[in-house]
Amino acid sequence: MLISIIIPTLNEAEMLPATLTSLRRQEAGMEIIVCDGGSTDGTVQIARAAGPGIIMTGSGRGQQLAAGANRATGDVLVFLHADTVLAPGAVQAIGRALAEPTIAGGNFRVLFDGPSDFAAWLTGYYAWLRRHSLYYGDSVIFLRRPVYDSIGGIKPIALMEDYDLVRRLEAFGPTICIDTPPVVTSSRRFEGRSPWRIYAQWVMIHALYYLRVRPDVLARLYRSAAHRPTTLGH
Repeated sequence: MLISIIIPTLNEAEMLPATLTSLRRQEAGMEIIVCDGGSTDGTVQIARAAGPGIIMTGSGRGQQLAAGANRATGDVLVFLHADTVLAPGAVQAIGRALAEPTIAGGNFRVLFDGPSDFAAWLTGYYAWLRRHSLYYGDSVIFLRRPVYDSIGGIKPIALMEDYDLVRRLEAFGPTICIDTPPVVTSSRRFEGRSPWRIYAQWVMIHALYYLRVRPDVLARLYRSAAHRPTTLGH
């Protein structure tokens, strides 16, 4: 079973080396594809030096993931964020999970790094969401290639591409959450921001998505809120 690891990047020179190192520790047949959306910080050079295939795409994670999936030749597609680290044995765990032919795909239990109380809360909250069949790209979504094709693949939209894919994946058939080993993802995007504002933004984005607001509008709202300076706890 060949597993294609698809990594979208945009100015990830700081985080990408650890992610690539975690892949080198895996003992499984892998194809690694880095899909860069226009980095200017050395990300492309790091990816090329590490040896994985790299393709240049338009900006936007949905477009990057779709391009990577189109290039991939594996039996299984794995969408890995550039700031998420796989524990040794993670790729083999995917193979074991998909040895059960009824399983369409799934994700991993995710741990948010960092010492903050909010990072710890997020780890628990994501576990609660997964019990309700809800998960996101930072938990490393994987699925069989025929399933990916059957459900229409990743939509090259500006935001919520992972949520959109998961909804269709969950409707297709049984999925699994790999509990051991978990993956570790960065909580950097939450630093310096009020937890209550982060959660309110999450609720707002999902509500507007259900109201069919265009993904490009959602993306502008998300970027505006994510880069608004604030102080934790205020």
